[in-house]
Amino acid sequence: MTQTRQTIKTEAAPRAIGPYSQAVRVGDTVYLSGQLGFDPRAMELVAGGVEPEARRVFENIKAVVAAAGGSLAHICKVTIFLVDINDFPKVNEIMAQYFSEPYPARSTFAVAALPRNARVEVECVLSLA
Repeated sequence: MTQTRQTIKTEAAPRAIGPYSQAVRVGDTVYLSGQLGFDPRAMELVAGGVEPEARRVFENIKAVVAAAGGSLAHICKVTIFLVDINDFPKVNEIMAQYFSEPYPARSTFAVAALPRNARVEVECVLSLA
């Protein structure tokens, strides 16, 4: 039995900057591509460092999740990529403002670089079941 793949797209989040979709739904599971701190209208990284970038990332995630028919409460897995692992406490603090218990599972990785010189990128998986 094959499940239908549905592409999720919204103008309320940055458009893809490569050959990928903002998100793809397969059955009741939605896979969100990594979100950067891009302003969706200007398609520029927000200024001011990791804090405003992280806030914009989670706002972008909210927009894509809403376009998929869900909310942040549907997110079951979050993966965070940081250029500087010392930014972890600040990003953790900001994430806590967007999620409540029961929190999603999460992994965080320090990476050498991110597209467009971003400092933080976040990808998610949500279940609409």
